[in-house]
Amino acid sequence: MVTLLKTLSDHTDDINCCDISFSYLASCSLDKTIRVYSLNDFSELPYSPLRGHTYAVHCCCFSPSGKLLASCSTDGSTILWNTESGEILAVLEHPGSSPVRVCKFSPDSTCIASGAADGTVALWNSDTRKLIRSGKVSDGSLSACAFSPDGNIFVIGSSCGNLTVWDHQMKCLQNVKAAHDLGVTCCDFSSALVLDDMYTSYFHMVSCGQDNKIKFWSMLNSEYSGYSLKFKYVLNVHTAPVLSCAFSSDGRFLLSGSVDKSVLLFEVSSGNVLHTLTQHTRYVTTCAFSPLLHLFATGSMDKTLNVWQIGEESPGIGAKLTKRSNLSIKDWSEKEVSDWLSAERLEDLVEIFMKNNIDGKELLDITKESLQKELKVESLGLRNKVLRKIEELRSQLPSEQSGIPDEFLCPITREPMKDPVIASDGYSYERLAITDWIGTRKRTSPMTNLPLTSCLLTPNRTLKMAIDRWQESQQTK
Repeated sequence: MVTLLKTLSDHTDDINCCDISFSYLASCSLDKTIRVYSLNDFSELPYSPLRGHTYAVHCCCFSPSGKLLASCSTDGSTILWNTESGEILAVLEHPGSSPVRVCKFSPDSTCIASGAADGTVALWNSDTRKLIRSGKVSDGSLSACAFSPDGNIFVIGSSCGNLTVWDHQMKCLQNVKAAHDLGVTCCDFSSALVLDDMYTSYFHMVSCGQDNKIKFWSMLNSEYSGYSLKFKYVLNVHTAPVLSCAFSSDGRFLLSGSVDKSVLLFEVSSGNVLHTLTQHTRYVTTCAFSPLLHLFATGSMDKTLNVWQIGEESPGIGAKLTKRSNLSIKDWSEKEVSDWLSAERLEDLVEIFMKNNIDGKELLDITKESLQKELKVESLGLRNKVLRKIEELRSQLPSEQSGIPDEFLCPITREPMKDPVIASDGYSYERLAITDWIGTRKRTSPMTNLPLTSCLLTPNRTLKMAIDRWQESQQTK
């Protein structure tokens, strides 16, 4: 069951794009603004709307960590915003100053790719705000971009219908000609690893186009041939060009929006249409899933942004927050602590915690005594419940006390990884540890205990770069 929760009508012109983080919902428009809303009650934040572009804003996206918001415009720039304050952190001028149509963050938030009308794609370091490298396709303007879940490659789509695969060093790996007649409009990767009948694992990618089609692709990574994009099948369900698509965070669902004014919700495993939503009165230009809750948003040329819920909210959503977020708990903002309380059905504590400026670090330090004496929580049952939930956070992230981000630790050795690799179960391990494990444990996954479908180990260069940066930052403290 899909329920319409809220319709937001603050933009004064067509909505071009929307995105959802752990805490916020953002949308951008031809009216030159970006509007940002709280997921708690869908109220617009005090610093919204964001005004920094001089022409239409075509795309906006949150970094996976949720700390940054990027937007790009006809004015030839990509702007990085602070999501807590709405402050402009950097204005990235695209090479050639051509109108920028699309921008996307890498899975670890360290890079951002932007594509322009002249066919130029630029890769920026989101920490230093410096241009890493740029490249160019031969024909057409760029209209779509998506990073693979491991962060090692990204795909761009162009108005001439081609899909181009690039690695994290801006080396062109593959060019799929005429993937869509009349042009590619959007693309997205699923984070779920798929196993086919030949016991080969791959990631799903979807692309949509002016030809009314939704195409499924497999992104394979061979030890011998490297990354390759291969066509799998097509869905012919829309009656007009498909302008937007998005996978849910668990890979179970796919959204699409079209010139036919409809939004379709698919079950990925079967390809069946679960729901057809026709509330928009003009072209549906954008759709986005929340990374945590069963929420999604759709935007249209009718100037409205609709927020939807799939079924009932799942229990234990707060536990998912600690596993999906790239932030260490001690780095949570006061807002993120409030979101966690709401997700764990501890809404009665939100106001108390906000008044006392409880952030992630202070959350982990809370005791029975501080709850009663300092925060004045009178209910014994409420105190016991929040203490249990805090203890769950501590147990799920045992590295918090040492300050080492949990995603940097090998699941086998529980030590920081020096040579991280991705196994066929989708998890990253220290190379020597997983190699020894496969040799002695008969190819079972250390995380799921299921058989590994392949012994292929893929270097996780993005994770290694993040670990190296973190270690360097520790040495300078």
